[in-house]
Amino acid sequence: MLIETDEGLAKLLRSVRHIALVGASHKPERPSYQVLEFLLNKGYRVTPVNPSLAGQTLQGETVVGSLCDIDDPVDLVDIFRDGSALPSLVDE
Repeated sequence: MLIETDEGLAKLLRSVRHIALVGASHKPERPSYQVLEFLLNKGYRVTPVNPSLAGQTLQGETVVGSLCDIDDPVDLVDIFRDGSALPSLVDE
């Protein structure tokens, strides 16, 4: 889905309930930590994804190791990883 306007992005976000946040960090100074906190505070269900933190709790949510480890359907995947990781994440 190509989103070209703020209105288009707002419409998408109104339809989203469950977000997978790939590259979630336990370090408060990292943008992925701050975005996770923001999304949770806005009422989204967020599943943090980070293989090195899998099984731990991050901001009250259990971290999974990969997208395949998420049992429930995800509406949006928010990726905080280097661009070289994208092909495998898209396949997943």
